[in-house]
Formats: sequence, C-alpha cells, structure tokens
Amino acid sequence: MNLSSGTNATAATTTRLRTGESKCPQSGMCVTCLDGCPGFCEIARSAVRGKELLYPKPFGKTTSAGQKKYPVDYSHLNIMGTAVGAVGIEPDPDKAVFPAVDLRSNLGANGDLPLRFPVVIPAMGSTDVAANNWDHLAAGAALAGAGIVIGENVCAMDPKAEIVNGRVVHSPNMERRIRAFQDWYDGAGFTAVQANVEDTRLGVQEYCIEKLGVEAVEIKWGQGAKDIGGEVKVNSLERALELKKRGYIVLPDPEDPAVQETFDEGAVREFERHSRIGMVEWETFVARVEALRRVGAKYVFLKTGAYRPADLARAVKFASDAGLDLLTIDGAGGGTGMSPWRMMNEWGIPTLYLQALLTKCCDHLAAKGAYVPPVCVAGGLTLEDHMFKGFALSAPHVKAIGMGRSPLAAAMVGKTVGESIKRGRVLQEYQAYGNRVERVFILATELKARLGADYDRLPTGAIGVYTYFDRLAQGLRQFMCGARKFGLRHITRDDLVALTPDAARVTGIRYIMDADAEEVDNILG
Repeated sequence: MNLSSGTNATAATTTRLRTGESKCPQSGMCVTCLDGCPGFCEIARSAVRGKELLYPKPFGKTTSAGQKKYPVDYSHLNIMGTAVGAVGIEPDPDKAVFPAVDLRSNLGANGDLPLRFPVVIPAMGSTDVAANNWDHLAAGAALAGAGIVIGENVCAMDPKAEIVNGRVVHSPNMERRIRAFQDWYDGAGFTAVQANVEDTRLGVQEYCIEKLGVEAVEIKWGQGAKDIGGEVKVNSLERALELKKRGYIVLPDPEDPAVQETFDEGAVREFERHSRIGMVEWETFVARVEALRRVGAKYVFLKTGAYRPADLARAVKFASDAGLDLLTIDGAGGGTGMSPWRMMNEWGIPTLYLQALLTKCCDHLAAKGAYVPPVCVAGGLTLEDHMFKGFALSAPHVKAIGMGRSPLAAAMVGKTVGESIKRGRVLQEYQAYGNRVERVFILATELKARLGADYDRLPTGAIGVYTYFDRLAQGLRQFMCGARKFGLRHITRDDLVALTPDAARVTGIRYIMDADAEEVDNILG
C-alpha cells in the first residue's frame, strides 16, 4: 500500500514534478533531476524560499487536510441495517419513518447542554480564513442548533485589543465572534471559548466569562493537524513587532535590524507567529478547571490532539477526574488553517485508530464505575456515514461529531454564491435555479419564514452552513432508520461491521463474515 510518504509535490504547497508521474517512490523526487531546472518541486523551491515551503498556501484563503492514505480508515467499516423491529419508536410502518428519527443530543456532566443537531465545530481560531468567514459559520451553527468553539489567539491577534498589565480587558474581535452566534441562538447549541498557553496568560477566558457572559470554555492540549502550537502569518512588520510584544514567538525576529532591512527590500514578505506548547500535569490541570469554575464557567471542555496512546489515556482520565462537560479528540488527517504540511501527513494517530483507542479507555473507566465525560470525535469526518460510524464505534460515549473544514467550506461557498447573486452575476453552476437567493438556495425560503424581518441581515454563508447541516441530518436519519435506531442513544457498536480482518483487529468491530453468527445458528436451528 502506498502511504504517500514520498510526496515532494502537492497542490497544498503549489509544487509539482518536472517528470510528472515518473517519480521515485521513497524520496518523491523526479526520476531524473535535471541540472538547469528552474525548480518546480518542494526541494527545489525550498532551495530558494526555504521554510515558506513548510506550509500550505495561500495562507488565509485555504484550509488543508492530510493527503496520506492510512492502512485502515472509516471506509473499512460498513453500517448494518435490519428488516426486524424498531428501537426508540413503535414498530409500526406508519410511525417508524426516517423523518421521525431523533437527532437531539445533550452534552454537559448533567446532560443540560442541548444540541438540536449533534455537531460541534471545533476551534476556529485566529487564521484569516476562519476570521473572514466567522459570521457566516457562527450564524449557521446557531440556526442549526449546533455547537461552535472560538479557537486560540483571537484576543491577542486583535489589533484593537486592550491589554492592561498583561491581561485582556477589551477585544472587539472576540465580542464580535460571540455576538455572531448569540444573535441567532434559539435555545440549542452553544459557543465556547478555547485557550492555549498565551490565552491563559492573558486571561482570555476570565475576560469572556466575566465581561461577555460566556458560559462554556475549553482547555486546549492540541489538535490533530500538528503537535506544536497554533500558527499564522502576518505581512506587516508593525504587526509582527506587536505580536512579539504580546508574548508570541515570531519568526524571523522582527526586532532584528537585519531582518527589518530584508523586509524593507522585499526578500522577506511575511512573518510567522507561533504559540507555545503546553505542559500537561494533573495538579495544574485540575487547578485550572477549578479556577475557571470559580470565575463562573458553567461548562468546561478539553480538546486533545492525535498524541500517543498514553496522552489519550491522560485526557480521558483527567476529564473524568475533573467532571468535564465535553472531551473532544481530534485525529490526524483532519483539517487546519495553517500547519506544517509534512507534519500534517506524517505524525500522530489517525482518527479511526484514535477513536478505537478512545473506546478502550472509556470502557475501562465505565467498567470501574467512574464518570465518563461526553465525547466529541473530530478529524476528517464530513458526511452522514462518517457521523453514524463515529457515534457507533465508541457507543455510548460519543455525543457529538466534530466538523471543521466541511462547514467552513459550506460557509465559503454560500458566501461566494450569495455575493454573485447580489452582484447580478449568478455563477454558471446555479443559473438554472434563478437569480434570487430564495431560488438558488433550497432552504432560503424556509429560513425567511422562520426569521421574519431578521432574514434580511442573515449572511448567505450561514444559509450554506444551515443547508449543509440539513442535508447531513436527513442522510443520518436515513441510515439510522435503516438500522431501526430512532434516536442517537440507541446506536450501538454492533450496528457496524468490519470489511477486513485488519479493520476488525484495529477497531474491535466484528468482521463481516462473523457478524450475527450465533443468531444465524439459532434461526437455522
């Protein structure tokens, strides 16, 4: 199996090979490297532009996800249906119809944080692509009754933020992000504020709880796309100097006169802002959770990345000990606004493997009678079959599915299509439907009736997110109806089968040829 380790050219870094498909499988280089080539591949471009080639581009306009093909993934599981009975509803053909499937879920240690649609959009932080589409994304999530997390570094990246004695006291960007969700909130879903090392030092979560009325906060250990801190790029020397003053690692050093000269000459055109890595300890973790609760946090979450199995065990155990309201695990291969491209492909535990390990950890605690927090699984899950498999593989512990890149894609497309309609130049792909928002977007009329006068200020990207989630909801209901499970709490692991012995070994899900073996024997006598 080709795991794509020899990638030396990819659309992510806008590089290619001179010899096309003729490449060395291990190194990824052209079979013949030509003296005189101007340089198309990553190695060649790195000889000229150096560390710029570490990251997908163009920054601020794209999101990226890993290109590596893992030996086992969610496609190696299939969903089982049955012709018998119904769970969660009367087994009557007139009542057990897929629109009757209940997709509501509840997070929180006490089950008092409702989701009308069981998706959490995890940690949209300070990257431009998230910031530029936030209003669309947050409004769509609120209308659907989903959750959304405001990611790291938002306050410190806010040029208008006021920081007094090393603490945030005002941030217009943070206020805007919170308001973008709350303006459309109607009783289900939530917005939470995440914090990394720098955010914690700046008191971001305390500011959001005490001044902005935020009820849910998230401690960040990491993410699936990288095992270092958050990163963005800035193309202003003044911004780079400001960010270094605010406590970030900035490369190259904007205070270095030689760097300033190089920037003025145009050789250096951008600076990288990096966050620090955290140092996890049980005592400091529990102390932080208690401190957040003391200042008024009603819900405290933890998000961890694709680290080694021992770290996953720590996340589950710490979340259990502290009575957290949600634990999000984010597997390798998922998405990011900016992460080192090779790291995105070559480090960490892929989502399926991570979830399989998660299942063992949660079951271990449950068997001891310990508290198991609600779990959200993220990392490249985008469609309704992914959702069903995510709920089933770790049932009954998974209460939500994390999706980042896909709702952001829906927001960006909805925005683009809406802007084309408002300019009177409907994109060719949609001209057959008409020249008004209510004709092109299939659910716009429904939202117009629901929102009344407020509809006129709804960003069209939000309609895109809402419509995408509605598609997922119907698709998930159809899968669940076929499995005769009419509520999320009724989904179990035996609703899945493994298509290969390897998939069965990794996940603990029964191999397809062994499924129902005992019941088959009983039926046949």
